[in-house]
Amino acid sequence: MDAAFPLPAQCLATALSPAFTAWGSAFTWLELLACLLSLGMVWANLRVWVVAWPLAMAASALYLLLFWDARLYGDALLQVVFIAVAGWGWWQWRRGRSESGAPLMVRSLGARSRLLLLAGGLLLWPLVGVILWQFTDSDVPWWDAFPTAFSLVGQWLLGRKYVENWPVWLVVNLVATALFAYKGLWLTVGLYALFALLSVAGWRAWRQLDRARIGAA
Repeated sequence: MDAAFPLPAQCLATALSPAFTAWGSAFTWLELLACLLSLGMVWANLRVWVVAWPLAMAASALYLLLFWDARLYGDALLQVVFIAVAGWGWWQWRRGRSESGAPLMVRSLGARSRLLLLAGGLLLWPLVGVILWQFTDSDVPWWDAFPTAFSLVGQWLLGRKYVENWPVWLVVNLVATALFAYKGLWLTVGLYALFALLSVAGWRAWRQLDRARIGAA
């Protein structure tokens, strides 16, 4: 084997090769597999199945490579955080406790907590944007920073089983859909558009679970 082209590089080159072409665009094996894992993850989240978290970790590892190749460094580095947070979320769903000490159940935030999380996301957005602008060659630092910042908010809400994770993901997915269209990641565009629809479905499903919890109390 050529020492100048080691096995990991060969594997990455194969993963980034076209799986098929449609509408004049090539779709790579890496993007295809990442999309399939992500769909499974979102469906499992909607059903409150703990398998969502290992699926999230696998999908994030693949998207890290895909986004880095597309120079979406904010989204790429976010995947590292997602892998760590997914491990935390996995533990939370299996062992985590609410403020009362009871096992975690689907529930809603109070109005004050919603405002604090919104303020935190709005503060994090320009901070991430400055980092991308100063230290990377991203051509869309501020645009890339928005889904990066609010995805962190959404992940925390999801890990703690708060209903509000779904409207946060809805906004993130809509912004990300436009960003990936600009970058020509068309399979991921379709995936995130579907994510936006699933965010609405998840929001409705979790609100029903929250109402059922309150009614049973």
